[in-house]
Amino acid sequence: MDHQVGLSSCHHADTCHREPRRWWRDPWVWVPVSGVLLELLGLAWPNASAVSASYTGYLKKVAVPFLLGLVIGGIIDHFVPKAYVVTLLSGPRKRVILRSTILGFLASSCSHGCLAISLELYRKGASIPAVVSFLLASPWASMSLTLLLIGLFGPRALVIIGGALGIAWLAGLVFQQLDRRRLIEANPNATGVSTEVAVWSDLAARVRAYPWTRRQLVEDARGVWRGMIPLGRMVLGWVQLGLMFSAVLGTLVPHEFFMRFLGPTVGGLLATLLAAAVIEVCSEGTAPLAFELYRHTGALGNAFAFLMGGVVTDVTELGAIWTNVGRRTTVWLVVVTLPLVAGLGWVLNAVF
Repeated sequence: MDHQVGLSSCHHADTCHREPRRWWRDPWVWVPVSGVLLELLGLAWPNASAVSASYTGYLKKVAVPFLLGLVIGGIIDHFVPKAYVVTLLSGPRKRVILRSTILGFLASSCSHGCLAISLELYRKGASIPAVVSFLLASPWASMSLTLLLIGLFGPRALVIIGGALGIAWLAGLVFQQLDRRRLIEANPNATGVSTEVAVWSDLAARVRAYPWTRRQLVEDARGVWRGMIPLGRMVLGWVQLGLMFSAVLGTLVPHEFFMRFLGPTVGGLLATLLAAAVIEVCSEGTAPLAFELYRHTGALGNAFAFLMGGVVTDVTELGAIWTNVGRRTTVWLVVVTLPLVAGLGWVLNAVF
């Protein structure tokens, strides 16, 4: 197995000699502690009970997809060789972006779950354009969300999903051009990795040679767990901050405000993007609210912008990308994708 301890290793030479992390700063410690304190605050202070209830609701929506994302990330860390990822998800060819978009569509059910997988692919050597396409496509993957959107919007749900995947593909192509011009960071994890690998034949040989013994299964389970722990440190804190931020604002800002000011106009579309940045937490969680927006305003483009804009501007994802991939990538992610979302939203409002 090509297991690499790399999540805890340094990406930059100037960070290799930092002091060990203080235990109370470990997200695996402070995240659950802060969550418990928020719940207790709601019990002790009636004025905070609504925020606590909102936080609990968001947590129920996000917890399972996020943990699933960590598990998948741990499996990738332990079982998938770097050469596979570099071969399939790096390079300047357009097929790389198409491949990453399709894989993203099939990968996860929630933007927070796919965030962990995306960062694991980045650590394994995937190009930044491929990571961006994967991340933008992933929230629209799950059968549950597809059926939920179809149940709410009918056949027009396919327009929403197709538009989101189209933006993921286009954004990846734009990022390839930015990469050629060195306007975004390079992935240091891809250097020195051979791409001369016949992925599918090598994978088939590994499966045939796998020893299905209890000892091997236990050892591999521990390897997956070892991959999950440092991966969780990369994203867990940002997810918690996003949940708490959304719980506070989602409680203080009434839904009537969104219904009144988010109409099918250019101003309403821009306001919708701003609202999506504020309250987006999970794709399944925002789908009913997007439908309410559509039902009250008749603006399919605004509903699309609300769903997709949250994926683009979510503070959880942007913060994790900023700290783990790079500042330029984060800025370009917003600069490139927001106009695409706004433009397609405007077209949908005009057509539908």
